Amino acid sequence: MHIMTIDRAALADLARGAAFLGSGGGGDPYYGQLVGEAELARGVRFELTTLDALPDDALVVPCGWIGAPTVSVEKLPNGSEVIAGLRRLEEIMGRRVDAVLPIEIGGGNGLAPLAAAAHLGVPIVDADGMGRAFPESQMAIFNIRGLSACPSVLTAACGALTVIETPNNMTHERIARSLAVALGGIAHMVEYPLSGRQAKDHAIRGSVSAAIAVGAAIRTARTSGEDPFEALFAALRRSGLYPFAGVLFDGKIVDLERETRDGFSVGRVVIESFEAGGRMELIFQNENLLARRDGAVCAMVPDLITVMDRETADSITTERLKYGQRVKVVGAAAPAMLREERALALVGPEAFGFTDAYVPIEDLNGWKTA
Repeated sequence: MHIMTIDRAALADLARGAAFLGSGGGGDPYYGQLVGEAELARGVRFELTTLDALPDDALVVPCGWIGAPTVSVEKLPNGSEVIAGLRRLEEIMGRRVDAVLPIEIGGGNGLAPLAAAAHLGVPIVDADGMGRAFPESQMAIFNIRGLSACPSVLTAACGALTVIETPNNMTHERIARSLAVALGGIAHMVEYPLSGRQAKDHAIRGSVSAAIAVGAAIRTARTSGEDPFEALFAALRRSGLYPFAGVLFDGKIVDLERETRDGFSVGRVVIESFEAGGRMELIFQNENLLARRDGAVCAMVPDLITVMDRETADSITTERLKYGQRVKVVGAAAPAMLREERALALVGPEAFGFTDAYVPIEDLNGWKTA
């Protein structure tokens, strides 16, 4: 079933919503929005379709960028990476791609399928593999559910193309990450090729339309002079994917440590309350992973933690954090699929080396009602 055609307004809403769902990562959506606008200008139609509209034997391909978001700010793609990777995958699979979806809805990767959909003439599926953004490819729901990332194809702006076949998805991530570093810090990857049946059974449903609705809610509230944060929280609840949300902290960035290491943007940011004494520390690896308020944990992966401009409700990705920014830190509950025991082993706090056991964000903050 066709849901909608993504026009210029919906594209801007998608970029705004994906920036929030990135939890600080996934790359800045600005480039993807420009690509989408260019395709619309040449007459392309972006069709968003449901999972249930896919034939069970369809070839459905997730795609996105791998590497450090700090690099993506300065090292732009040349435009051929997405198509080269998908065409090679078609050769390997011996058939045409029927539909594409973002490997993660968060950040710039939420817009990654636009170029693929435009050039292959296929729809974008209203689903993704993470329900947010995570720093490593094995953190996708498809790996959590036992599917293989391979065959995958990694492409770079220099024209390099590598087909990756590995016995497990952790090895796939390590090889792909090393290649991305060797190719300048960022590369494009098509991975986890799915049948329509597998996509229906395992993908996180409705995440693309949820991102569009989140972006639209913020835009509408700002235009009408209403509180964009309250509009954001209401849109998240309506989506059915993110049932709890709220402001975790309000203040000014007073300290920032950030470096690009091993293909990731890693660091910490300290925010000081406008009122005396309160401080928040965020730890990030591409995405914001853990939030401590006055020393006590108040949010942790897989729940979402996003730093936003306190006046405009624009999301600020980790590579764009700066000293002196006046921000609100917003948290939201992760989709239920990411809170299952088998998922937490791969995307919970212990997967990132934290000793804290996972506690849902609503319990940490006393959010009693959705």
